[in-house]
Amino acid sequence: MKSESKTLYIPLYGKAFVSKKGIILSDKKAEEIWEKEKFPLGGKSKSKWLAYFMGMRSGVIDNWLSEKLSEKPESLVLHIGCGLDSRIERVKAPFGKWFDVDFPDVIGIRKEYFSETENYKMLGASAAETEWIKNLPDSEKVFAVLEGISMYLSEEIIKNLFAALSEKFPEAEIIMDVYTEKAVKASRIKNPIHEVGALPSFGVDEPLIFESEKIKFSGETEMTPEEKINELSGFEKAFFKAMFAGKFAKSLYKIYTYKA
Repeated sequence: MKSESKTLYIPLYGKAFVSKKGIILSDKKAEEIWEKEKFPLGGKSKSKWLAYFMGMRSGVIDNWLSEKLSEKPESLVLHIGCGLDSRIERVKAPFGKWFDVDFPDVIGIRKEYFSETENYKMLGASAAETEWIKNLPDSEKVFAVLEGISMYLSEEIIKNLFAALSEKFPEAEIIMDVYTEKAVKASRIKNPIHEVGALPSFGVDEPLIFESEKIKFSGETEMTPEEKINELSGFEKAFFKAMFAGKFAKSLYKIYTYKA
């Protein structure tokens, strides 16, 4: 498995951790998978602070997708770089078709825990190659999720991906978390993903760089909403708010949305 793929175990652990504590995110599937996989994470990769952050990030994206599907339930959902994430089970809103996409070796592991149905499929493919998008079923609208992968791609790859989505589907909405350039520089010195041999190389300071004639930037989404922080208590709440939801933290990590 590629180093970038191994980073999937960090958010998996985070979601299992918060779910087991009964806060931030309910994800019994993550608990189940983590119990069986037991990937040897250590150090900061198993930090409770990072776990809280991973849980909040996933919850924010879940909520965005649920709201969008409530408006257009017949849409196709595309989760690119899905890893072992169980968003397909967490999001309760109806959908037309759903494709979870990742490298073939990741999908191989994923199929041990998830079963395909008529409307849910798992696809082994790379975000850096877009030919597979042409073979997806037709749909009036696609909602695409890119969580935890943009920092391992490049501006050109992301632009090509966005272009392929806008060419295939009449309407597209995309949600994507990004590192800023400051975060990439800081990650070269210290980042939990070093423990699985990965190194982010792409940061975004200007969300408009991905715009084209069809694709437009549509907004920024709060990464650590107050209502989720309030599920912590005492020192943990105060520390998390200062370190992960303050001005400095917000200068490192963003969630952007785009529309075509």
